[in-house]
Amino acid sequence: MRFSMKTGAMAGFALAALAAAPVFAHHSFAMFDAQKTVTLEGTIKAFEWTNPHGWVQLVVRDSATGKDVEWSLELNSINRLVRNGWTKSSLKAGDKAVAVINRLRDGTTGGHLAAITVGGHQLFDGVVAPSP
Repeated sequence: MRFSMKTGAMAGFALAALAAAPVFAHHSFAMFDAQKTVTLEGTIKAFEWTNPHGWVQLVVRDSATGKDVEWSLELNSINRLVRNGWTKSSLKAGDKAVAVINRLRDGTTGGHLAAITVGGHQLFDGVVAPSP
């Protein structure tokens, strides 16, 4: 049985598409509620300039309980952050911040950071623009 070059190319493309499927699943935004945003005011506990995604740990005072609650906020890739004006020193522990996020759908204290304002300077993540 002989395969034509066209058949071989199609088989190669199909294998490449199957191999790439986990990458697309990894970059899914499905765990976040992209339809609405939440604004949080708090203090930066940590800023992680890491691949494949940066992270911000934001401590926010819960208005219902009066207790501090730590939020884990996922950022985009370092490459995308740099293209949007970020540096590894854009945020520092102790900075007061206002963050606009797409919250996790499961209701836990986490989400995807859409924009953050620190010291009057606003930075955008670049995935989903914050609602006005």
